[in-house]
Amino acid sequence: MSRLDIKHGVIEMGHGSGGRSSATLIDEIFVCHFDNEFLNQGNDQAAFNVPAGRMVISTDGHVITPLFFPGGDIGSLSVHGTINDVTMSGAKPLYLSASFILEEGFPLSELETIVISMAKASKDAGVPVVTGDTKVVERGKGDGVFITTTGIGVVPEGINISGDQAKPGDAIIVSGSIGDHGIAILSSREGLQFDTTIQSDSAALHKLVAEMVAVTPEVHCLRDPTRGGLATTLNELARQSHVGISLVETSIPIKAEVKGACELLGLDPLYIANEGKLVCIVAGEDAEQLLAVMRQHKLGQNAAIIGHVTEDQHHMVIMQTAFGGKRVVDWLAGEQLPRIC
Repeated sequence: MSRLDIKHGVIEMGHGSGGRSSATLIDEIFVCHFDNEFLNQGNDQAAFNVPAGRMVISTDGHVITPLFFPGGDIGSLSVHGTINDVTMSGAKPLYLSASFILEEGFPLSELETIVISMAKASKDAGVPVVTGDTKVVERGKGDGVFITTTGIGVVPEGINISGDQAKPGDAIIVSGSIGDHGIAILSSREGLQFDTTIQSDSAALHKLVAEMVAVTPEVHCLRDPTRGGLATTLNELARQSHVGISLVETSIPIKAEVKGACELLGLDPLYIANEGKLVCIVAGEDAEQLLAVMRQHKLGQNAAIIGHVTEDQHHMVIMQTAFGGKRVVDWLAGEQLPRIC
């Protein structure tokens, strides 16, 4: 079987044929780098044992542009994004699957870079990619590479975290500064130059969440504020739980460079995507203890209580502004930044 010329070669239609070329691509790029006992069996599925508890499954398609950005790339993002979606139920993520749509002519060297990044992210998280699929589309009918990842996990007994569990009097905590990912993508896409490089916050949050629920198992809601940002996430939770939300603008952590970029570009950081932050809603009396635990973790060092849950039949999100007034934080209308994940 001939070897791939990874340095100079490109994706060809034959790589999606299911024949010898496909097998070579799978062996020399995917199996080589993902390298785990399940994938190495060479089956069309992965069989594994799971611990007791409620099973959780989530799937996510990644169509980001550009494919490489400060702080990450489509490979690491596809791992982090799906791990986080599983984790927001309080689950321990166990395994991932990955499906690649590759465009004819895409450089093999870039594909390998993406797969290496993806493999590192999954191994660092302890959540292996155990099965997958690869398809090739004609030149001009894709955009380099699209990745769909699916994750499964198990929720331990005694954990009941859901978007419909928020109650009046609950505190709202965000795990760190908002808007980093969206601004990093925008600056890369448009070639914008700021005084400092804004890095994506892309990260897997399951270890942070495990520490949170170990101390406060009665967390009510968790959500990662990705597309639509913090504002859209809070509106989703308010509607799902049939409550209102009151925010304090000066309590919301935003990096100065992100705030400056948003002011320059006319964007609202509340609606900018994040890929390594979470929103937590917990009983008010548990908030300070939980906040202290979060701040001890590297992904929660800048965690902050940003508001509380209220009774409101209209399910509004209201923010007390830095100027002392009040502002309705509504749903995102349209798309501020398309293809950011």
